[in-house]
Amino acid sequence: MAKAPVLTPQAADFPRWYQDLVSKAELADNGPVRGTMVIRPYGYGLWERMQQEVDARIKRAGAQNAYFPLFIPQSYLTKEAEHVEGFAPELAVVTHGGGKELEEPVVVRPTSETIVNDYFSKWVQSYRDLPLLINQWANVVRWELRPRVFLRTTEFLWQEGHTAHATYEDARDYAAHIHQEVYADFLENVLAMDVVPGRKTVRERFAGAINTLTLEGMMGDGKALQLTTSHELGQNFAKAFDTRYLSKDGREEYVWQTSWGSTTRMVGALVMMHGDDDGLRIPPRLAPVQVVIVAVKGDDAVLDTVRGLGDRLKTAGIRAHVDDRTDTPFGRRAVDWELKGVPVRIEVGPRDVENGTAVLVRRVAGTKEPTPIGALSEILPTVLEDDQALLLAQARKRRDDRTVDVTTGEEAAEAASTGWARIPWETLGVEGEAKLAEQGVTVRCLVAADGSVPESDDQPGNIAVVARAY
Repeated sequence: MAKAPVLTPQAADFPRWYQDLVSKAELADNGPVRGTMVIRPYGYGLWERMQQEVDARIKRAGAQNAYFPLFIPQSYLTKEAEHVEGFAPELAVVTHGGGKELEEPVVVRPTSETIVNDYFSKWVQSYRDLPLLINQWANVVRWELRPRVFLRTTEFLWQEGHTAHATYEDARDYAAHIHQEVYADFLENVLAMDVVPGRKTVRERFAGAINTLTLEGMMGDGKALQLTTSHELGQNFAKAFDTRYLSKDGREEYVWQTSWGSTTRMVGALVMMHGDDDGLRIPPRLAPVQVVIVAVKGDDAVLDTVRGLGDRLKTAGIRAHVDDRTDTPFGRRAVDWELKGVPVRIEVGPRDVENGTAVLVRRVAGTKEPTPIGALSEILPTVLEDDQALLLAQARKRRDDRTVDVTTGEEAAEAASTGWARIPWETLGVEGEAKLAEQGVTVRCLVAADGSVPESDDQPGNIAVVARAY
């Protein structure tokens, strides 16, 4: 009889494949409270690498890290009507503490625009205090009705940026800078993710914003996933919290603001965009372990060779790991590393040592070939970069192959059963968008005719990108 596959095949049941892989690659487990998750060390290692890359870009954009409290007075959220209405169904509210009923309930942080503005109103006095550029790495709680590990959980990890500016133009340009130079650059050049940058419709816009910029990615089953967002908040929160500054000509003015965020959802996106029936495929620039050197058997010559090679690769700047657990069968270890998606596996056995070679297994390209051990330090950087580019090219080809141009809402809904549709926004419009929503299909974003981000919702030639989404 044929052996049962380690993972449910994607084609048979994509959601089950996803759950299998998250579990068997040791990324995360479900937490004890519905909708929560325990991120295991391998999964957290991916998140740490993402943090490092995003944080460096945020700091290059001039923002500084800070921290704001987890608990927010409920009255804060009521100050901006659209904001509280948008988040009300997801709020977790604490009514008792220390055995007593609280005088005012507190909300467990769903996002921090309100509490940040309370302090911005104290910190900003003059135009000299602007722009004020703040970011925090934290957890948030949003009570999810249909949780899925990494994609939608009641508690998740993220970074949220909050800024205040003297003019609308400055805030608009900064939101766009974060969208492109922080998020798009990271997603494309580190995560090897093909993304579509666009503008959210009014229906899909962040609650309390005047504009939301998004990056949308196509997953392996053709559905869309919103990866990151950058919001222009206008003066909505500034007016609610009286965040004003004294201008150069002595007038009191309200600040203009932005907020923007990325979350542990990116780990789930990594699984669903790049994974295959054998497991994860981690982009080399992200991978905590870029190369694993596996001892096939436990004789001294093999162990000396793999350990020495590990040292040389680390000296060459490659994130290498030596697997010398020869008390565990080689086949099981090979399957485990396939599941974990390490970009390159180097297998060394007694015969390889005699021949001065090793077997070079490339997870992304799917190739396996003998290679001189002495040449590995020199060729691996090129191999890793080639596979990084290959992952991005494969993701882009999938989107191109599964995106169609349509002329009616009915055609858009039909296309969304297998991929994405593009339809002129002036043809679809707000009414068409509402009809699609009744069928579980959404306008993921608006893009200009040339693929750029439109300057307005009603810019002539706007195209609506339509899909089913996670």
